[in-house]
Amino acid sequence: MITHRSARTALVLTLLATLVGLVGPSAASATDAPGAPGGADAGGPAAVRTGGARLDPPVVRAPDAWRPRVRTTWDWQIKTVPRAPYRAVTMLDVDGFEATRTDVAAMHAAGRKVVCYVSGGTWEKWRPDAARFPRSLLGARLDDWPGERWLDVRDVQRADSRLARIMNARLAMCRAKGFDTVEWDNMDAYRNDPGFPLTARDQLVFNQFMFNNARAYGMSVLLKNDLDQVRRLLPYVDGVLDEQCFQYRECHLLKPVVAAGKPVFVAEYRSTAGMCDRARTLRMNAVRFSLALDGSVFRPCG
Repeated sequence: MITHRSARTALVLTLLATLVGLVGPSAASATDAPGAPGGADAGGPAAVRTGGARLDPPVVRAPDAWRPRVRTTWDWQIKTVPRAPYRAVTMLDVDGFEATRTDVAAMHAAGRKVVCYVSGGTWEKWRPDAARFPRSLLGARLDDWPGERWLDVRDVQRADSRLARIMNARLAMCRAKGFDTVEWDNMDAYRNDPGFPLTARDQLVFNQFMFNNARAYGMSVLLKNDLDQVRRLLPYVDGVLDEQCFQYRECHLLKPVVAAGKPVFVAEYRSTAGMCDRARTLRMNAVRFSLALDGSVFRPCG
């Protein structure tokens, strides 16, 4: 939900327009993603799909993708792209549209792994691909976030989904820039008031579809939101990023993630008594940030 609204450049627009053409024409295409491996039988990821999503599909594997360990240090900066010298962490989570390929390469050269932050469940009017979304997919406005609206995530269940094509173009952008991991944001529309009669099942189908496609592009993926369905989603993700589970006393929902050998990254925006002691006990990677995620506050639990 935390994003930065800045002016887009012609370079970004050109890049995205180019990448849109990389997505295959139909769900029946064997390799919709450029250079996508030929399928699970070949030992690699399945082809990227453009629609026809269903519940509990086979889990896509990305054998060559970087996967964070249970204990992984991290920083999260969305408002601005961090510049060197970077903080002494393993993983940097940055805005996928704002960061350039050069930015990502510089982070890699400094020994950092880089996460591509993109919204999967909402439309944002300031993004360079905003005009590609059909109005029929735009739902209710998000409270406190002018210019952002929920999406009708049921669209990916259609055989030739427009929403899937747009999101695949975003994945192609992340991969072209060299990102290691994808963080899809706003993956819990059904728990809000999206303006569509979305069910938990609709959300589950959408999330599994989106996570599989991220892996099919050769990247690992982090779950964001939708903690109520974390057990069903766990096979499809390589970790979880959660906001304020200590503040809202819901960190217990994330125990299965650590038990499965996958990391939990917790962002808190205010002091919570005993947070770091509890985070160490639970083996979670908790950090206190500023709500703006602008790099001004960084207090990790060691």
